[in-house]
Amino acid sequence: MKTTLFALPGNEELARLLAERLGAELGEAALRHFPDGESYVRILSDVKGKKVVLACTLDRPDAKLLPLYFLSKVAKSMGAACTCLVAPYLAYMRQDKVFKEGEGITSEYFARLISGFADSLITVDPHLHRISNLDAIYDIPTEVVRAASHISHWIKENIQSPLLVGPDSESEQWVSEVAKNANAPFIVLEKIRRGDRNVEVSIPQVEAYQNHTPVLVDDIISTARTMIETVGHLRQAKMRPPVCIGVHAVFSGNAYQNLLGAGTSRVVTCNTIPHESNAIDVSDLYIEFIEKFEKMAFRKT
Repeated sequence: MKTTLFALPGNEELARLLAERLGAELGEAALRHFPDGESYVRILSDVKGKKVVLACTLDRPDAKLLPLYFLSKVAKSMGAACTCLVAPYLAYMRQDKVFKEGEGITSEYFARLISGFADSLITVDPHLHRISNLDAIYDIPTEVVRAASHISHWIKENIQSPLLVGPDSESEQWVSEVAKNANAPFIVLEKIRRGDRNVEVSIPQVEAYQNHTPVLVDDIISTARTMIETVGHLRQAKMRPPVCIGVHAVFSGNAYQNLLGAGTSRVVTCNTIPHESNAIDVSDLYIEFIEKFEKMAFRKT
């Protein structure tokens, strides 16, 4: 069965990379807005009997959702065998419980919405909290792929004497995995609370790592406040300017410029969200899932 890829606006490079790796064709579609703001979608390619792959990372998701929904529905109405959503960044994962009266569990609502128009979903390192896996809320086959090995490879190829640094104990599992694959040491900053507003941060064995390049790694860089604070502690310890690496380049407001100006030597991200900091290509992680999703799509009850 042939595969046709469609890129939602801003995802053209992702679709191109996937088409090259899959030996698939790029579909042509017209997406625009009517004067009143309604979305218009028209598929210009023949999709009958084909796998349709929709490339759409879901940062800033609200404006993307209706065109994505319509594109998938139109493809199915034209006889597409199945649709697969490649969403490197998956939105609406934070509200996974009712924190205050009157709220809703929007992660579940969003999952039902996606499950209603896509036959399968693949994403990279979703920010899971109380949800153990996506199958708990999605009614379609899903797969989560990890960027850790690609980050480790980039570190090995680009940084001499790296030292992985975790900002707190919660980051240890993630940082240790990247460090192990990069054959590099790692440390986790130690926080000692001496009062409600007095927190002392120490860097263990700092003297032993003065000739190393600190590398900060996190899954999502949004406000960058944690990384900026960690960079400040490293500067106080007179360590080398660090390299900051993130999987998802959310960068709200001036976060990217603020992080660059905090004393970093470089900011690097994976290409899960298009951004000028993208330097780590993870597009190969989607290929196996796309190739097999034809069978998975028809397992639905």
